[in-house]
Amino acid sequence: MLSVLRVHLPSDIPIVGCELTPYVLIRHPDKTVSTEDVPESLPIEGHFLRYKWYRIQSDKKVAICSVHPSEQATLQCLGCVKAKLPIAKSYHCTTKCFSDAWQHHRVLHERAASAVNENGNEEEDIYGRFNNTSGMNNNINSSTIGQAVANGTTTLFPAAVTQRNGGETWFEVGRSKTYTPTAEDIGHVLKFECVVVDSETKSPVGQANTILTSRVIPAPSPSPRRMISVTNADVSGHLDSSSGTFSVLSYNVLCDSYATNDLYGYCPSWALSWPYRRQNLLREIVGYLADIVCLQEVQSDHFEEFFAPELDKHGYQALFKRRTAEVYNGSNQTIDGCATFFRRNRFAHVKKYEVEFNKAAQSLTDALVPSAQKKTALNRLVKDNVALIAVLEAKFNNQGVDTVGKRQLVCVANTHVNVQHELKDVKLWQVHTLIKGLEKIAASADIPMLVCGDFNSVPGSAPHALLAIGKVDPLHPDLAVDPLGILRPDTKLTHTLPLVSAYSSFARSGYEQQKKRVDPNTNEPLFTSCTRDFIGTLDYIFYSADSLTVESLLELLDEDSLRKDTALPSPEWSSDHIALLAEFRCKPRVRR
Repeated sequence: MLSVLRVHLPSDIPIVGCELTPYVLIRHPDKTVSTEDVPESLPIEGHFLRYKWYRIQSDKKVAICSVHPSEQATLQCLGCVKAKLPIAKSYHCTTKCFSDAWQHHRVLHERAASAVNENGNEEEDIYGRFNNTSGMNNNINSSTIGQAVANGTTTLFPAAVTQRNGGETWFEVGRSKTYTPTAEDIGHVLKFECVVVDSETKSPVGQANTILTSRVIPAPSPSPRRMISVTNADVSGHLDSSSGTFSVLSYNVLCDSYATNDLYGYCPSWALSWPYRRQNLLREIVGYLADIVCLQEVQSDHFEEFFAPELDKHGYQALFKRRTAEVYNGSNQTIDGCATFFRRNRFAHVKKYEVEFNKAAQSLTDALVPSAQKKTALNRLVKDNVALIAVLEAKFNNQGVDTVGKRQLVCVANTHVNVQHELKDVKLWQVHTLIKGLEKIAASADIPMLVCGDFNSVPGSAPHALLAIGKVDPLHPDLAVDPLGILRPDTKLTHTLPLVSAYSSFARSGYEQQKKRVDPNTNEPLFTSCTRDFIGTLDYIFYSADSLTVESLLELLDEDSLRKDTALPSPEWSSDHIALLAEFRCKPRVRR
């Protein structure tokens, strides 16, 4: 007879909006074991599996700490209540928790009160030293907690009281194998029940298998990042694509295969899980309202099963280039790549180019490397990195520009350069190869260029110099690493594309707060990646300055924007990189 051997949940902590999918191991009548579902419509020898989810609601209300969501709150910030911030953000588990979070927390108060001075002179006020706990309420009562856990009066599932036990009430909230916690569940324990049922009598056979979760927590959310104007135009924090401008997002989303506890042990395991991260990433990406989205480290199966269909719902068309697999030994489905999305109502797809640096390495070694050294050369150069180039046609007119009868094309390159720090020659060669390909496209058409991605190269490195200033100094220390001689003569390390880093515009703007988040020597952000082992800039959006101007940029994070007891990824930010977003306008064309 059909029987259930084991049930368990991949994560102990349920989060609002993140689907729970229990692992159910069953034994078939023929003694085989599987995890396949057995629905009522397809019974096995007259038996099927029935699932139920319950919310266990205690008569005693419970609030959850906003910083440590697995802990019960013992105090409340009255400043949050006064500022009318989401009530869930006001709770803390200890006075130390509140004190440690104060720098970040007080910024929420200031922003909510609209007291941030746009000239950037508010630093001392916002980041004033925390010196007392007068803003805390240590006597949390059931009425204030009720505001946090109720979150409205509408019941999302027609819940029925199924049992009273002591001070607890069990409400049935779901009848499928999976369940997605809602705001109604915050602060409550969930119970999953799986039982074998007789198809004829509809009665349970044997004991039900059950699991209790920990208390449901709200999905952590970071403070919104605003768009900052770098022109005299006013930007209120949202993009206005109707004005003839367009926006480009570049974001390394951290491939699930790399998001391991070994690498990111400081991040809670539930916040590293793909079911949680995918929803958090999607909310963030969609919230930026970008016209063009360039993502790196997109796992192949996640592109097909999640990113492409989900972003399609928001009006995006998708392009994808998977990394080649000469080096990678895992499943083809878990190989990551570069994905480019664009809004169908803003752009049309004209042409797609795929750059495989492995193929370029083969051609290079065939032409320049003696036969005896080819194997060594290929071992060094073949790293599976790729680039995806898309030529798009704008469906909007640039205001004030004579575009009658002319197509407005844009070329967008999206790449992820090799990560190995010691292979400086390989990084530079990959960037040089990409640029030479873009030069060929530029020579065939009058077309603005955008070069986005994770270049795994810090500001001032040779790859960054080649992109940002069009050449590499012959005495640059990176050129000392060239065992294959592929960078010689150094005079070839130039290009004619007028590329400029979009975020260097902050250094030239009058927004002092953002200037403080830019390196004055390189004009690049102080960091775009922040882990326990590394903090620095690796990601860029370059644009052709002869045909595009930067209108606004997504504000940069500073270290105070990240909780000081963590790094990336975190419950708030689901990648080890931050997103970059720039709004551009096409310059008027010169009549010839």
